[in-house]
Amino acid sequence: MNAIGRIQDDLKPFREKFGEYASLYDRTLLNSSELELLMDAYSSFVIDEDHKKRWEQLEQQEWSELDPLVAELRENSASCVAVLEKYRALRLLDGGEVDIADYFKNIESCIEKEFGHFHVTADSKVLLVGSGAFPMTPLLIAKKTGAEVVGIDIDEEAIDLGRRVIDKLGHDLCIRLENTFVENLDCTKELTHIIFSSTVASKYDILEQLYDLTAEHVVVAMRFGNQLKSIFNYPLQEVNTSKWRMVEQILRPTQVFDIALYQRVNQSII
Repeated sequence: MNAIGRIQDDLKPFREKFGEYASLYDRTLLNSSELELLMDAYSSFVIDEDHKKRWEQLEQQEWSELDPLVAELRENSASCVAVLEKYRALRLLDGGEVDIADYFKNIESCIEKEFGHFHVTADSKVLLVGSGAFPMTPLLIAKKTGAEVVGIDIDEEAIDLGRRVIDKLGHDLCIRLENTFVENLDCTKELTHIIFSSTVASKYDILEQLYDLTAEHVVVAMRFGNQLKSIFNYPLQEVNTSKWRMVEQILRPTQVFDIALYQRVNQSII
């Protein structure tokens, strides 16, 4: 069997299980442990050095053969991440237990260094696009820095659960969660920092929208995954360089996604 066939054989079981577990969610904790184990196994696969080397050895033409499978894996794993966050929220709200799967440890380990030298302070106002049902990024940022944080998500159930999690873990923090789109926010001109979750499919379309909505000094942290990490995250895309300038890439070999930092371009000085 050739290299492309071996990788396909490795990935197809994940695709099948993701499809199964996403459909089994019924707003209870049933199947939560199984999904946590599956997501931990997938996270480990994505950052495994041997798997990364195998992927890099493929030719460009062979990558394109994987495109349909990769697109399906990315979409299905994103759906399962959303479900996993709901399980974690439900577990906390039902019994007060806050356990943390390897996937969540992986995410949380990056938050302190998310913006590189563009530090978040108590005077900052941060937007998270794709806040999910267990809004750990808003909680950690607000708790560590005192910044005001706004989270948005198009999933109404996720926002409802997220607000209840905030009430339980951070009722004294300045965090607001909204089931809305960026164009409907009343605070975009005040934003200093914006974070895009890596599983938001339309993140670059939203970034384009944000140019006209934000002030000139805003900094954007775009979570992404290229090559092997693209089976779990939406990859980098080209941006309009008259509007956004990439100032740094934070590559994290032991983490499930990397981070690209963008600054808004002030067109008056172009």
